[in-house]
Amino acid sequence: MADINTINKDFADLFEQGKELLVNGSSDHMNETREKAFVQFQELGVPTRVNENYKYTNLIPAFDHPYNVNLRYMEVDVDLNDIFQCDVPELDTNMVLLTNGWYYGENKELTELPKGVIVCGVQEAAVKYPDIFNAHYGKYAKPDEDGIVALNTALAKDGLFIYVPKGVVIERPIQVVNLLRSDRDLMATQRNLFIIEENAQAKIIVCDHTLTHHKYLSNSVTEVNVAPNAVFDLYTLQNQHLNSVILNSIFIRQDTNSNVLTNTISLYGGTIRNNHHVLLDGEHCENNTYGMYLLDNKQHVDNFTSIDHAKPNCLSNEHFKGVMDGEATGAFAGRINVRRDAQKTLAYQSNNNLLLSDDAQIYTKPQLIIDADDVKCSHGATVGQMDEDALFYLRARGIDEKEARQMLMFAFAHEIIEKIRVEPLKDRIDALVDTRLRGEISKCNTCAIACKN
Repeated sequence: MADINTINKDFADLFEQGKELLVNGSSDHMNETREKAFVQFQELGVPTRVNENYKYTNLIPAFDHPYNVNLRYMEVDVDLNDIFQCDVPELDTNMVLLTNGWYYGENKELTELPKGVIVCGVQEAAVKYPDIFNAHYGKYAKPDEDGIVALNTALAKDGLFIYVPKGVVIERPIQVVNLLRSDRDLMATQRNLFIIEENAQAKIIVCDHTLTHHKYLSNSVTEVNVAPNAVFDLYTLQNQHLNSVILNSIFIRQDTNSNVLTNTISLYGGTIRNNHHVLLDGEHCENNTYGMYLLDNKQHVDNFTSIDHAKPNCLSNEHFKGVMDGEATGAFAGRINVRRDAQKTLAYQSNNNLLLSDDAQIYTKPQLIIDADDVKCSHGATVGQMDEDALFYLRARGIDEKEARQMLMFAFAHEIIEKIRVEPLKDRIDALVDTRLRGEISKCNTCAIACKN
C-alpha cells in the first residue's frame, strides 16, 4: 500500500498534468477558485486518522488505487426512456440526470418548472449566469479546512446548478439521479450549487446509484444558500455497491427566518463519509438534520456534522440512527457550536445505534461548544442491542421471532423516515428500508435503470 505522501503527490501530478483540460471550458471564477484550492490541497492532503475529524475512517485504501479520472465530459450510454420510468406514480418529480459527476447532455427540458427557475450544469451556469454564480460558488465550502473539499474544488469541472428566484414555490420536487457507469475503475468529482432566494421553496431528492461493478470513488461537494424566509428540503438516498466509496460534503448557509430539512439515508455502499456543515447566519432560523444508516458485511459509514449557531434565536434539531450487523462499522461525530452572540439558541442532538452482531462496531462522539449563556442545548448517544422485553412481548402475541425482530428494527428506523415531508417518498423509503432490514440488497426502483445494477 502506498503511503499518504505518495498519494498526495499523485493527485498533485494529476492536477499539473491535466491543467489544460481543467481550465478549458471553465469560467475565470471557477479557475481562480480552483488554483487557490490546489494550494490548500498541497498543504492539507488527503486526511488521515491523525486528523481528529477523520479518526474513525481510513481513506488511504480508498485513494490508493489507479482510478480513471475524466477531466472532460465523456458520453455514457444511458437509455433515458428507462431512467424516467417510475414505479411510484404518486412521486411526481422533475427529474435530472448526472453521469460520473457531469450534467447529462441529453437531459429532458424541465418545461413544467416555474418561470425563472434554472436547472443546468455547473459549467454552463458559470458562463450563462455569471452574476448569480460568482456570488455563491466557493463561498460556503471550506477547502482550507478539509483536504477532501480542497481536492474536489481543484478538480471540479461540472455538477448540478439549481436557482430558485425570489418568491417562487416549486410544487413538484426536483429528483436528481447520480449515476456512476464506466468500463474501468473510476474516480468522479462532482460540484453542486443550489441557490434558494427569499421567500422561495424547493425540495430536492438525490439518488446515488452505480450501474457497473467496477470500483468507484465519488467525491461530491454541494453548496447551498437559503435566503430569508425560504424553505428548503434535501433528501439523499445512497444505494451503491460494496466496491464504491462515497465522499459527500454538504455546506448550507441559512439566512433570517429560513427553514431547512436534510435527511440522508445510507442503504448500501462500501465506504461512505457524509460531511454535513450548517451555518445559521440569520435570526429565527430552523434547521433539521437527520440521517439513517443500515449496515452489514464489512460496510463502513461515517457521518460528521457541524451545526454553527452564529446568530440568536435559532433552533436546530439533529438526529441520526444506525443499524449495524455482520462486521460493519459506523461512526458519528456531531458538533454543535453556539457563538457568543447566539443567545436564545435551542439546539438538540441525538445519535442512537442498534448492534445486531458481536462483530459490529459503532464510534459515536456528540459535542457541544457553547460560548453563550442564555441557551437550551442537549446532546446524547446510545448504543445497544435488541430490546429483549419488547421481543418477548411480541412473541407472546403469536409473532415468530424473525418477524418480531424485523418489526422492532423497522420501528427503530422509522423515526427518521417519518421526518420526510414528501409523503410518496416516505412510503417508498419505508418499503426500501423494510426490504433492506430483511437482508436483501434493495434497489431503488424509483429509477428503473437501477434494477439493472
